[in-house]
Amino acid sequence: MAIMRSILYIPGNNPKMVAKAPEFVADIITLDLEDSVPPAEKEAARKLVAENLKYAGSNGAQVFVRINNWETELTNDDLEAIVHEGLAGVTLAKTGCAADVQRLDWKLEELERRRGLEVGSVKISMLLETAKGIIHAAECCLASKRNVNAIFGAVDYCRDMRVKLTNESVEQQYARAHMAVACRAAGIVAIDAPFVDFKNIEAFEKNVAEGRQMGYEGRMIIHPGQIEPSNRMYAPDPADVEWARGVVKVFEEEGIAKGKASVSYNNKMVDTPVYLNAKDILAAQAEIDAKNASKKA
Repeated sequence: MAIMRSILYIPGNNPKMVAKAPEFVADIITLDLEDSVPPAEKEAARKLVAENLKYAGSNGAQVFVRINNWETELTNDDLEAIVHEGLAGVTLAKTGCAADVQRLDWKLEELERRRGLEVGSVKISMLLETAKGIIHAAECCLASKRNVNAIFGAVDYCRDMRVKLTNESVEQQYARAHMAVACRAAGIVAIDAPFVDFKNIEAFEKNVAEGRQMGYEGRMIIHPGQIEPSNRMYAPDPADVEWARGVVKVFEEEGIAKGKASVSYNNKMVDTPVYLNAKDILAAQAEIDAKNASKKA
């Protein structure tokens, strides 16, 4: 699964920002057709996005498009406009239940077949940003084989819950934790909410650290200044990578090779779950190294 440490949103009706897309080192560039585009500009935005799918990803980023939710009756027009070569996935705004995802899956397959694209090539990302979406998080995350991530939409969630959005995020704790568990159960990536106080990098980093402990592996980014800390903090800590290399070596040489289920490393027990965790860390680092190498090539 591709790394998704940073997902930068760019308004689909802003030619200047779209033109700058390849300059940003986010793992995913998401061209937006939803909240950042006023109703009168939806059609022009669809055209601009469709024309720039390959261009936006020319520096190695995956390109997703956020589409309007089904209740708006704009979703089909969004999909007809943007499902073309160069599109890695779509993010469905305000996903509320499994049927929303299944309907999207069906429409994507219909468009892929009609346009000669590989069936299943366009992935699904879900924005869970309402009380309904959070309650149904598990069924949404499990609803399609196309699903690769779910994003916690804290701004709309707090509005729906009639509570104030704060940097401390206490009001988000239940929904944030619940969604992360749903993603893990489905084997997809949990993406944390946009942090609207975008100039406050100290508060952003504190919030990222808290989310990581809940199981979040990436962030929805609303300002380019948040890309670097996001990429850094969602990557394995160098000390953890060094630890993981030592754990794997010792467990394989002193455990597996000698028929033992546990060994000692740095005066701590290492058994199979610890070994597998170490391998996960090394796999994540290897993917990041490969991505960085491809950009330099």
